[in-house]
Amino acid sequence: MSNKKLHLVSLGCTKNLVDSEVMLGRLKEYKLCDDASSADVIIVNTCGFIDAAKQESINTILNLHEERKEGSLLVMSGCLSERYKEELQRDLPEIDIFTGVGDYEQIDKLIAEKKGAFSPEVYLANENAERVITGSNTHAYIKIAEGCNQSCSFCAIPSFKGKLHSRTLLSIEKELKALIARGFYEFSFISQDSSSFGRDLGLKDGLIDLIQTVEAIEGVKVARILYLYPSTTTFKLIDTIADSKIFETYYDMPIQQIDDGLLKLMRRGFGERKTIELLEHMKSKKDAFIRTSIIAGHPGETEEAFERVCDFMREFKFDRFNVFFYSNEETTPAFTMKPVEEEVIEERVEILEEIANETTQYSLEKMIGKTITIILEGESDEHEYILSARPTLWAREIDGEILINDTNDLEIKFGQLYQANITEIVGDQLLATLVKSL
Repeated sequence: MSNKKLHLVSLGCTKNLVDSEVMLGRLKEYKLCDDASSADVIIVNTCGFIDAAKQESINTILNLHEERKEGSLLVMSGCLSERYKEELQRDLPEIDIFTGVGDYEQIDKLIAEKKGAFSPEVYLANENAERVITGSNTHAYIKIAEGCNQSCSFCAIPSFKGKLHSRTLLSIEKELKALIARGFYEFSFISQDSSSFGRDLGLKDGLIDLIQTVEAIEGVKVARILYLYPSTTTFKLIDTIADSKIFETYYDMPIQQIDDGLLKLMRRGFGERKTIELLEHMKSKKDAFIRTSIIAGHPGETEEAFERVCDFMREFKFDRFNVFFYSNEETTPAFTMKPVEEEVIEERVEILEEIANETTQYSLEKMIGKTITIILEGESDEHEYILSARPTLWAREIDGEILINDTNDLEIKFGQLYQANITEIVGDQLLATLVKSL
């Protein structure tokens, strides 16, 4: 290892994180450091999805430029960089190297040669990418596809990520086996529209094929799929996930809205009735966990349409849902539609977030008294004698933690699976007692 130091910031989604981990793999000779001011190379893997994310990316870059030492290299990669390459190269002289979403695997070469690159192809990590997995010794994200074939009115992603491009089942299988050999046993499968996986390869039900492939691999103990899309999610897929002994009965399907007229305006390709049928089918599954997201303030969102979504979210009681402030993105069909006033959107976001808090609380309270499988993650920030754990049913980093305040004198190993009994809720925090190690 050289004594050169690297500071990397990965913004945006977990799909971005996988690409950041590929860059870390290519730059293994660098020592990672938390302090940007001592780094020789600083990389910001940016997000270009919505206004707030774009702003965060630019602010992060400028703040790091302020901190950096003389002679260091500042690299901007990822979605924002790809989406606005001409403008950013013109307006940000602070950046030494610009690169987009196609060149993660040659980042070492770009840094060595001090030059930027924007390949026409979007990069998709495969089994040969030597990723450095961050944040866990037991959990890894597996990116199964890039791009998207949907044409939602509000989303610019296909404009810079292109059409759906899936990995082969063999490539995914090889990557999993290599990670299992390194001690990983929990995997979250991700892409823009996971329920379309394999369609470009001629697979009719690609995700079902993927589930069957993963189930046959020894060493996978916990798995889940993130980001289903309503019109490409089938009842058969919902059943296959529920029946799997490896995959958690976890359904993450962003519906964005529920009002028929608005769904048509949003080009979601699926109406209210069919969306609700899918959700009810998910809900009928034993111990199902259902997560979604809602956009507030899309052009054409009338007061009636907003009331409709509020009523539905209260009634259905998702286990978790995220609320997004509508972001008007150029290159999208919604860009030229008549906007909803900002103050109205702000008000609607607040109302929906309040409902989200209520339904999350309801979901947590339903767990009291249950015995569940958890992963012991470490000491809690609350107190040194309290441990932090996550039910295997919950996705890492987004669904929260539960606190273990009684270990029953069991031997404690972080990263290990245990059975735990949920005893009570304090505020919005579940407390549990360990029962046995698994």
